[in-house]
Amino acid sequence: MRQMREVEVRLAGRLAELRVERGWSLEELASHSGISRSTLSRLERGEISPTAALLGRLCAVYGRTMSRLLAEVESEPPQLVRAGAQAVFRDEESGFVRRTVSPPHPGMRGEVVEGRLRPGADISYDAPPVPGLEQHIWVLEGSVEITANGHTHTVEAGDCLRFRLWGPSRFRCPGPGPVRYALLIVLP
Repeated sequence: MRQMREVEVRLAGRLAELRVERGWSLEELASHSGISRSTLSRLERGEISPTAALLGRLCAVYGRTMSRLLAEVESEPPQLVRAGAQAVFRDEESGFVRRTVSPPHPGMRGEVVEGRLRPGADISYDAPPVPGLEQHIWVLEGSVEITANGHTHTVEAGDCLRFRLWGPSRFRCPGPGPVRYALLIVLP
């Protein structure tokens, strides 16, 4: 639990650094992200934990994948990432759990993420963190509806959906059980 709080504090600090690096006020970031100034202020002070959708919006504004942003608040990633050391992000509100299996690394364009959604979970992202981001989604258990580039696909256990993302996206778990999938991300 202590380790999770330390990551949240470093994430809050990194979000503030990214805004300052661009020379933006909270009002300017609010305008770019569609997130209220007060929410951004509370995030940067570590008073609240970000939801997956909120982090997705900020990643889009800063041109980063969520994994890359989370990796920036951790120490230098090792070549071998033991299961117990993999960063896990939980958004209890939306029912989304994200495990960074293979974190971003300098000089490499790909990363591997495990996603889990509880039945009924529905997450939407306004834009990709990086336009043209290549994604391969391999469903390991359950079923998920994925909308990307204006097309909706039902992806079942064993199926793999791949695409380059240019616009909004949505992940919905229709149930009856949860879904677990591997997400392979490749930067353009």
